[in-house]
Amino acid sequence: MKKEDGQADGGATPRGRVLVFSGPSGVGKGTLLKRLFAETDFPLVSSVSATTRAPRPGEVDGVDYRFLSREEFLRRREAGEFLESFEVYAGGALYGTLREDVEAALSRGDWVVLEIDVKGAASVAATYSDAETVFIEPPSIEALRERLKGRGSEGDAEIEKRVAQAETELAASGFYRWRVVNDDLDEAFKKIVAFLSEK
Repeated sequence: MKKEDGQADGGATPRGRVLVFSGPSGVGKGTLLKRLFAETDFPLVSSVSATTRAPRPGEVDGVDYRFLSREEFLRRREAGEFLESFEVYAGGALYGTLREDVEAALSRGDWVVLEIDVKGAASVAATYSDAETVFIEPPSIEALRERLKGRGSEGDAEIEKRVAQAETELAASGFYRWRVVNDDLDEAFKKIVAFLSEK
């Protein structure tokens, strides 16, 4: 579907779409999403996550993140205002996607892009049954291990931790509508564009 498709009688703005992207660390999600934003005319907007961590230098509230106190975050989560949320580690920063932010974007006709993990994706899909869910996977676990090593930013122990997490994510990813093996970046990109153009 292109931007202009789906216009209702009278020129009303069609409701947007929820696009969920997941995949193991190092699989190329970030690169593919950058290309989607830069090289397509889909009305894409990034979801702005809420977090309890302190802003870093240069970060703007409402642009980079929605910065909330831990108390407010927990209160709003208890009230059911989050589509999904997670804690980095016990007692660490909380992150989540506020339902109101997604709804505001959808009402403008935007396609809201959420780059989240499998657990968060399942939560979002439970709320938005028409969400387009895309799982990016490596050609093999060994290929992923080599990619992580090639980044040179993590030690062997951290790499094996990420590989183990990838295996867990792959095992739990059966509910995704689309699966794309990122063996060739250009081909993976073309497949994603084709999927999103179907309706």
